[in-house]
Amino acid sequence: MLTVVIQAGGSSTRMGQDKALMPFLGKPLIQRLIERLAGLGDELLITTNHPESFSFLGVPLIPDLLPGYGALGGLYTALSSASQPLVAVLACDLPFANATLLAALRDRLIETGSDLAVPRSAQGLEPLHAVYRRETCLPLVKASLDASLHRVDSWFTQARIEFFSVAEVQKYDPKQMAFYNVNTPQDLKDAERKAQELKE
Repeated sequence: MLTVVIQAGGSSTRMGQDKALMPFLGKPLIQRLIERLAGLGDELLITTNHPESFSFLGVPLIPDLLPGYGALGGLYTALSSASQPLVAVLACDLPFANATLLAALRDRLIETGSDLAVPRSAQGLEPLHAVYRRETCLPLVKASLDASLHRVDSWFTQARIEFFSVAEVQKYDPKQMAFYNVNTPQDLKDAERKAQELKE
């Protein structure tokens, strides 16, 4: 029913090296995500244009089908490559990715028949910690790419969306850490400290 896709195709310019491979409490950050999401889906994929760097993970590695199209191109690759009807898509820089929240988003899609379920944070929508219906979302994503629209949410007005409010997200993410992302070495240090403090 669910494919989980971790997007590891970003340039990581502010980190200075591939953030997915940065050590986090003694293991690569992407390994931490895989462990946090274990058991959530029927399939796990990683999108990356450097598969040789991720081969140690022993999971399917998918290069971008449309290189240079940013996060929306990555979403297109994720949806195109998934074998399951629902697809959870996550950025690789979320050390507190929340499987319970993703399961709730998946369940809401099943209940409502909507196209995608997206949580809100205080900063806005979080489309890279969300669940998509492959069959209906893929053509909308492709149409946006064909129209040279590269924002990951550029097609949302065409879709039936279930939004999780900040309050609803908090039911599944009471520590409000799911969307905490790391872009710089200092972010990474701060996240490690928080992980130790929260025992997460």
